[in-house]
Amino acid sequence: MSKKHFFLGMLLASVIGGLVALAGLSFLVQPREATTFDEKQKTSFVNLLNGDNFTIPDGINFVASAGIVTPAVVHVKSTLSYDPRSQRDPLEEWFGLPPRGGQGEGRRAPMSSGSGVIISPDGYIVTNNHVVEGASEIDISLENNNRYIAKVIGTDPTTDLALLKIEEEGLPFVKFGDSDQTQVGEWVLAVGNPFNLNSTVTAGIISAKARNIGILRGVENNLQIESFLQTDAVVNPGNSGGALVNLAGELIGINTAIASNTGSFTGYSFAVPSTLVKKVMDDLMEYGAVQRGLLGININDVSPELEEQLGKELSVKQGVYIGSVNEDSGAKEAGLQAGDIIVGVDGRQTNNVAILQEMVARKRPGDQVEVEYIRDGEVFKTQATLKNFEGGVDIVEKVVPKTYDFEGVMFENLSEEQLERLGVSGGALITSVGSPKWRGAGARSGFIITSIISENGRSRIENVDDLLDQLNKLSGEELVILGMFQDGTEYYFEVELD
Repeated sequence: MSKKHFFLGMLLASVIGGLVALAGLSFLVQPREATTFDEKQKTSFVNLLNGDNFTIPDGINFVASAGIVTPAVVHVKSTLSYDPRSQRDPLEEWFGLPPRGGQGEGRRAPMSSGSGVIISPDGYIVTNNHVVEGASEIDISLENNNRYIAKVIGTDPTTDLALLKIEEEGLPFVKFGDSDQTQVGEWVLAVGNPFNLNSTVTAGIISAKARNIGILRGVENNLQIESFLQTDAVVNPGNSGGALVNLAGELIGINTAIASNTGSFTGYSFAVPSTLVKKVMDDLMEYGAVQRGLLGININDVSPELEEQLGKELSVKQGVYIGSVNEDSGAKEAGLQAGDIIVGVDGRQTNNVAILQEMVARKRPGDQVEVEYIRDGEVFKTQATLKNFEGGVDIVEKVVPKTYDFEGVMFENLSEEQLERLGVSGGALITSVGSPKWRGAGARSGFIITSIISENGRSRIENVDDLLDQLNKLSGEELVILGMFQDGTEYYFEVELD
C-alpha cells in the first residue's frame, strides 16, 4: 500500500471516529427542559418574515403577517360561577335550602368570551386575567375548530394577564417580539374574536407608548402596572387577550382595553407590551406566581400640577418625583430620598410613572437596577436591589394543592384565605367534573361542598378526607349535595352514587 493511500485511510478513519463520538455524546446528553418561553420558542420556530432578507411587500401588504398569526390566536370561553335565578323548589320552600342544580330552564351558568394567544408548541396560552377571572371551566377553540379544556397555570391582576395550558403538541404559536423597539407610527395588526367573530384581523399604527389609563387602579394594593401600547387598530369586546403583532408576525402586545363611552371601539385601544408579557408568563410558568421586585417608593409624574402642589419649580419638566421612601426598602439602601427625581432606569429614560413601573416590573426580587436621578439640580446614579412584598429577596413559589378523585370528579381542600373570605369552617372544592352523571346532576367546577343530606340525615363536610369518607360509606344512595360557589352563591344538586 502506498503512503498516499495509507494517509487517506487514516484521515477517513479519524473522520468516522469523530462522527461516532459525537453521535454517542448526543445520545448520552439528555436535553434540558425549557424553563423560559424564549427557550421553548427557539426549539421549533423559523420566522421567514424577519431579518435582513425581509422587506415589506409593495403597498404595505398585511397578508403574510396575518397568515402566520391567525392560526395561533384562540377563542376563550369561560363558564363563570353558577348564577341561579329565583325558582321555587319544594326543598327550598319547606326546608330553606338554596336553589337547586340540574339542567332546568333558567339554570344556565353565565359565560364570558375573549381571545388568547398560543405562545409555545406544547399549548401554553396567554390571555387577560379579566377574561378568565372567576371561571369554573375554560373552553379553548382553535381556528381549525379543535376544542380543548384549559387549565389555569397562574394569573396576575396587576398586569391583567393570565397563563393557560392545553394538552396538545405541535401547535402553531406566535413568537415574542421586542416592544421596546416598536415605534410610534409603526404598522401593527390586532387579531382576535370580537363579538364572537372568530379570527378577525384589523390594522392600524402605534399611536403612543407607555400610556396609563387608570383601568387597573386599586388592584392588589395599588401595585398595578399600566404602561400600555396605544393603537388605532380596531378592537372590540371579545378582542381582550388577543394578539397585537408587527408586520413580521411577532407578538408586541396583548390587547386589553379600549377607550370608549359606548362599550365599542371609538378610535383607540390599548395593549400590554410584550416585554412585560414575556416576563409575567415566564414567572407564571416557572413559579405559578408573578415575582414582583419593588423599589419601595411613593411616586408621581413631574408636571405643572405637581409643581403647584409642592409650591416650587422643579429642575426638570419630565421625570418621576419621589414623594417618600419606605424604610428597609431597596431605594432606602441605595440612598434615594424624598424629593429626588428619577429620570432613568437601566439606561432608559423614565419620563413618567408608567415607564418606571414597567421597567421595574420586568425584574424579580434580588435583581439590581441602575437608577439615574436628580437631586438639587445635579445628576447621580445608584444601584438599587429590588425586594419582595415581605422586604426580602426570596422567590416565592405558588403551592399547588393536592387533588383527590371520586367517580371522575376532582376535589381539593380549601385554602386558609378561602375559608376566611367565605366565612366557613370547612368544605371540599370541586376542581373539575369529568363524570357525565355528576355534570348532568349539576356539579360544577368551583363549587364548594359544605354538607350532604342522605337517608341518615345531614352531615357537615370539613375537608376532602371527610367528604370521601362520607361518599364511600353512602355508595348506592341518592344524595343531596349542598354548598356554595366562591362568590358566596348558595346552591345544591342531587346525585345517585354508584
